[in-house]
Amino acid sequence: MTTSPDLAPGPTHAPDRIELATQAAAAFLSALGVDCDPEGMARSPRRMAQAYAAMLTARPFEMTTFDNDEGYDELVLVRSIPVQSLCEHHFLPFTGIAHVGYLPGARILGLSKFARVVELFARRPQVQERLTQQVADWIDHELSPRGVGVVIEAEHSCMTLRGVRATGTTTRTSALRGTLREPAARAEFLSLIS
Repeated sequence: MTTSPDLAPGPTHAPDRIELATQAAAAFLSALGVDCDPEGMARSPRRMAQAYAAMLTARPFEMTTFDNDEGYDELVLVRSIPVQSLCEHHFLPFTGIAHVGYLPGARILGLSKFARVVELFARRPQVQERLTQQVADWIDHELSPRGVGVVIEAEHSCMTLRGVRATGTTTRTSALRGTLREPAARAEFLSLIS
């Protein structure tokens, strides 16, 4: 996998880490008064540890780019990429969709890699604003396109399950780079994701 400045190693599924996390989850639940002794709850701390390990670990991938032999110079847009991440403030999930587009330069990106890049940055404690920028910056850095646009719309359970409990509320963030910041290109990109 090609690395860029924003990439840091993520958590690991190593058995010793899962065991430590299981013990910590049991202590955490016990501290909150949750009884994990009943048969149906006995493995809950381990399942909790495994669930968080999965939510915090992106699958590795190889970035696949190709020469832009056809000289394609129009917008490429991948819509409705699933987003699943954890709010870094409450460690509760936020879920939604990402729309990622770019104006190709000399290289084009394999289409499945857009979802992989979103997952790469989503599978860590995050805020949506940073996630949106990281996806745009990574594509800009790795592909050197003429422009990049990313829009993420997500529902944050830290807002819907606790605090204000505003069920159904979504947050939309955007990051535009290069020529997609220009008014006409911005308008085209935003109209195509609607």
